[in-house]
Order: sequence, then structure tokens, then C-alpha cells
Amino acid sequence: MSQRLAGRIAVITGGSSGIGLATAKRFVDEGAYVFITGRRKNELDAAVKEIGHDVTGVQGDVSKLADIDTVYSVVKEQKGKLDIVFANAGTGEFAPLGQITEAHFDKQFDVNVKGLLFTVQKALPLLQPGGSIVLNASIVSTKGNQAFSVYSATKAAVRSFARTWCVDLKDRKIRVNAISPGVVPTPGYNTSLGMTQQQVDQFVQGSISGIPLGRPGTTDEIAKAVLFLASDDSSYVNGIELFVDGGLAQI
Repeated sequence: MSQRLAGRIAVITGGSSGIGLATAKRFVDEGAYVFITGRRKNELDAAVKEIGHDVTGVQGDVSKLADIDTVYSVVKEQKGKLDIVFANAGTGEFAPLGQITEAHFDKQFDVNVKGLLFTVQKALPLLQPGGSIVLNASIVSTKGNQAFSVYSATKAAVRSFARTWCVDLKDRKIRVNAISPGVVPTPGYNTSLGMTQQQVDQFVQGSISGIPLGRPGTTDEIAKAVLFLASDDSSYVNGIELFVDGGLAQI
């Protein structure tokens, strides 16, 4: 059986749960060696154990540039090169206009914009010509969702990065694409957004009527799309935003 990522080295930020973990599993199944990051050591260790092989966990917070440096020093020491970056780590909070605080703004932009930017920039010395960068954006950058303006703005910035960076990196033939998931329940709904499981269930049920496929997505469905963008299957795909949302943002 052909392995689409055989011999490739990948970094996945926020790889200890949700979409990041599902993607790490897919990458390893396709022959890659994966470095995953996460802020919580217990979750990170559990994810490494779940993946089982060809994986290294590096604890860190992408909003702290020294932690990003640590990730790439480990990659350099263990593998000496890098082929794929999935800048996946993110956070979100609800706050309607009129109740937005400086801390609310800074927290999300520090992780989703600053952290993502330096995750990619600091990877460049190791990233091989012809490599692939995938940025985790969101359909919220094009949808209007109540009390979600700051988070949505961060994801609009991520979408813009894919356009500009694919031009910045054209001489190295490094592709940069964004993936925009739709309604995909992950642990982040509980931990980052602070929703109870009942609230998550209500949100999902309330969203289904607007999804042409009539159901929420799964983390593995997002992972398969990231795999496509990371692999040579998408060798002529560059600067795009790939919606994986069951059609929610398309109608």
C-alpha cells in the first residue's frame, strides 16, 4: 500500500486532542514522523501513547515564542529537517460587542494570529523546498456569528496569511493553504469555549438545519482534508481556503 507521506517530517501544533490529534494519526498512518505540541502535559502524553509510534510530543504554548523555539530545536536535533507544518493550535471565547475586554482580545490574537505566524516563520530554516504549510482557519471568518467577532477576526487573518505567504515562499516552492472546518465537535468546545456538553449538543442540533449534508463533521473528516493539502495529491493547490463544512458556509 502506498504511503502518501512516507519519509516526511511534520509538526502539528495543538496535536494533543481534536483535529490536531486526528491529523497526527492520519499522518503517521501515511508514513510521516510527527511532532505534536500541546499545553497540557497529561493530554500530550496520552496523545503520544494513543498514536503509538513515529511521534514525539513537545509541551508548549504557541503564544510564547520561546516555546515555539523549543519545538523546532527538538525537530532539528532529532530529524534535522521539516516537510510539513500544520498550524492548528487555536483558542476562542464568546463576547458580544460592548463587552469585549483587552484580555479577551489579546488572548485570542496571541494564540490564533501571533502564535500561528511565528509557528510558521520559525519553521522556515528547517522547512524543505517543496514543503507544505496548512493553516487551520474556520468558516466563521466568512459568517456572522453572535458574540464571536474577535475569534472570527483572528480566523480572517489566518485566511489572509495563506494568500500572502504562498507568494512570499514561491521561490522555495512551498505551498501554503488554509482549511476551514464547519461544525465539528471537539474537546475545545468544552475547554476553550467553556460550553457544557448540553450546550454543545444544543448548538450542534441547532446548526444541522443549515448544513446541506444534515449532520456535523468529524475530526477525522477534517484530518483527511489536511492530509490532502499536506501531500503531493494537492501539488498544484496553493493559497486556497478549503471549506470542510458539509456546505454550511456555501449556501
